[in-house]
Amino acid sequence: MKASRRIYWPAVTLIGPGCVKEIGADIQDLKLKKVLLVTDSVLNKLGVAKKVTAVLDSSKIEYVIFDDVQPNPTMKNVDDGLAVYQQNNCDCIVSVGGGSPQDAAKAIGILVTNGGKIKDYEGIHISKHKSVPIIAINTTAGTASEVTINYVITNEDTHIKMVMVDKNSLATIAVSDPELMLDKPADLTAATGMDALTHAVEAYVSSGAFGLTDTLALESIKLIGESLEIAVKDGKNIEARSKMVYASYIAGMAFNNAGLGYVHSMAHQLGGFYNLPHGVCNAILLPHVQEFNAKHTGDKLRQVAVALGADVTGLSTLQANDAALNAIKTLSKKVGIPSGLEELGVKVTDFRVMAENALKDICKGSNPSPVNLDETIAIYQAAF
Repeated sequence: MKASRRIYWPAVTLIGPGCVKEIGADIQDLKLKKVLLVTDSVLNKLGVAKKVTAVLDSSKIEYVIFDDVQPNPTMKNVDDGLAVYQQNNCDCIVSVGGGSPQDAAKAIGILVTNGGKIKDYEGIHISKHKSVPIIAINTTAGTASEVTINYVITNEDTHIKMVMVDKNSLATIAVSDPELMLDKPADLTAATGMDALTHAVEAYVSSGAFGLTDTLALESIKLIGESLEIAVKDGKNIEARSKMVYASYIAGMAFNNAGLGYVHSMAHQLGGFYNLPHGVCNAILLPHVQEFNAKHTGDKLRQVAVALGADVTGLSTLQANDAALNAIKTLSKKVGIPSGLEELGVKVTDFRVMAENALKDICKGSNPSPVNLDETIAIYQAAF
């Protein structure tokens, strides 16, 4: 283990059923006066955002709603949100949603305090100043964007997802209330749950992994194995929803500090080219990338298999690796994830340019195995 570690973790986390009701007091304690509430139109229409504004109303906290965030937020989304923030003299952001509203909120917060355009901040720790205060209210057990220093914005001109790793974007308060997830559709529950599994597995085998992140990642994998299928089949099951909230949270803490890997690098291209759901892309790619990585991950996939409930007693490393990959594929199938990229409308003719872009993606840096262009194309083909 290295002599020192820099660990990023939100200063305050509220987690568990009903915890969203506490945010009014926290905002008042921070002496904040005017909120920009960042969400998407679906959550606003479904009344999820209203559950948050009801808390703000009862605490007499002023707010304005920006709900134009797209599923894969764009530079225009960020610019539009920034304009609403500035025009209404806001002094903080409350983000309500999954990864898309959370990422858009981080981008807006960084631009408020740093200026410029969001594409100026692609890369690692580019900004100079801390974001405005963000109270990040998570509505999906998957992305963990509410607790991480990462955010992703699509450049609509190049169709490339820009990845920002920025300590200044970390939320002031992270909120994960499973009661906000009880009405979430089964397909979205599945996709975000498999996103959380990808976070945990990639963090566990990452070249940046260490004791703390290993512990968090394995516990997350175990919780997902126990609860995701139940949450998909019975969305009102508060115990399963609560387990998935914890699983997503600790997976986020794992990759926040260990890094991700090539599943995300490749999935980002699918999202940028086809505007596909990030969690679904991750789920399809996960076993194929880990099969490629296995020669560099020692016996770690054995522990992934165990965490997912597989019996690996007496198995060789190769056999245990297969057990882990099969367990991932089985869970993915049980929760209704498509079996391959072809079902998503992906074109073989786009593999090369997507592979070229994946090799430039920042998440590649912590993948346990080196990878080249032809190998990337072959992984896309295997996942097709």
